[in-house]
Amino acid sequence: MAFENLTERLSKAIKNLTGRGRVSEEDLRATMREIRLALLEADVNYDTVKKFVANVREKASGTDIMEGLNPAQQIVKIVNDELTITMGEEAAPLNKSSKIPTIIMMAGLQGAGKTTTVAKLAYKLKTEEKARPLLIAADIYRPAAIDQLEILGRDLEIPVFSMGTDVNPRDIVRAGLKKAAENKNDYVFIDTAGRLQIDEELMQELKDIADIAHPDEILLTVDAMTGQNAAETAKGFSASLDLTGVVLTKLDGDTRGGAALSIRDVTGKPIKFVGQGEKPTDLDVFYPDRMASRILGMGDVLTLIEKAQRDFDEEEQEKQLEKMRQNTFDFNDFVAQLKQVQSMGPMEDLLKMIPGMANNPALANINIDAKQFAHLEAIVGSMTPAERENPDLINPSRRRRLAAGAGRPIVEVNRMIKQFDQMRKMMNQATNGNFGGIDKMMGGSGMDMSSMMSGMGGGMPKGNFGQKVQTFALKQAARRLKKAKKKRGRK
Repeated sequence: MAFENLTERLSKAIKNLTGRGRVSEEDLRATMREIRLALLEADVNYDTVKKFVANVREKASGTDIMEGLNPAQQIVKIVNDELTITMGEEAAPLNKSSKIPTIIMMAGLQGAGKTTTVAKLAYKLKTEEKARPLLIAADIYRPAAIDQLEILGRDLEIPVFSMGTDVNPRDIVRAGLKKAAENKNDYVFIDTAGRLQIDEELMQELKDIADIAHPDEILLTVDAMTGQNAAETAKGFSASLDLTGVVLTKLDGDTRGGAALSIRDVTGKPIKFVGQGEKPTDLDVFYPDRMASRILGMGDVLTLIEKAQRDFDEEEQEKQLEKMRQNTFDFNDFVAQLKQVQSMGPMEDLLKMIPGMANNPALANINIDAKQFAHLEAIVGSMTPAERENPDLINPSRRRRLAAGAGRPIVEVNRMIKQFDQMRKMMNQATNGNFGGIDKMMGGSGMDMSSMMSGMGGGMPKGNFGQKVQTFALKQAARRLKKAKKKRGRK
């Protein structure tokens, strides 16, 4: 998980101030030293670290404690604000042309994920804006680069213009732009060549293509896993090209945070998008304030909500929420919900977007094996249509049959059915607004997120943590049902 070590180090640095009425110079000096070490270990550019620590120290020194904030909270706010400023303060939108097409030129070194990013960004605009993009395959040097772009284009139903590897990239771009004008495409993406390192020949070709295309955006794709080297790469490209922004890829990998925290300060260029995952939808707008909150372990609820809105079928959810209210939620609905949750990404990452969860000890050893979801689906798949629609039919003999059919232990079948029954009761109470009943049920039955996770291979301890997560999710479900019913009433 990205920033995990940085989050832990920063939290420890600030934790030492907790419970104190005032912050002495010595306390502040020790905290600043820990913050500096945390940033350097995260591979943040040295000059950026120096400036960051100096700014935090200046704002923290001699400041009256704000009303309602203890010293630790005040330092957290100052650090959060400074992280946001360092990364750019606000999300930077795409530069769009006043007339079609908007031309976006993509640059980057080999291995940074440039070609994949081209397809992801085009797909994002296609789905969110109903745009008609065209991809131009201008990388004739990397083996299979054109094939890769054509395969991605075919899978995403986005047209790709290519002329093979024996044509000069400059001529390919000219012909591709002519094709886009004929087809009246909204966006044109130019996938340019990369190198293992910056060289004069590469930069000259990129400058020539920029002179031909007059792009509205020149986005540089950099690998977040390379730390502050990503910032140096951006600086090198920026010296020859009029870069308008940066796309950080592989943010879901073993990322220490150096790239995200260094690029804006070193180059002056904004990070516009971040890639986290291999799916076409795994590209998000970069929000500095949200990233700062995640780095400090304060969660990212807005991104979590956006992921849910993007990945969940609203009409289907409305139907399922109504079934929860009527207590007719069945195993068919259960599997549909399971698949939609899986589409949002790893469960561990989703939980960490909830405020206070990133550094919660309950998440320290959690390991939700994706195979466990397949086991649950196998058990449901062994049911007859009548059993899926009416779970009350499943008696002990049927449970033994399900276990044999799914190849799972009988205890696993019993646990899943018990948890399903408890979950269905809680969903019914939540969607009818009875949260007091939920708390009582969870306290009385002993059901919490820990038991659900243990059934899926997790190692989450029991306690208030599980209850908070469940109540959070159930309240969201109730609000969505209420909103859907209001919407129907207006119609």
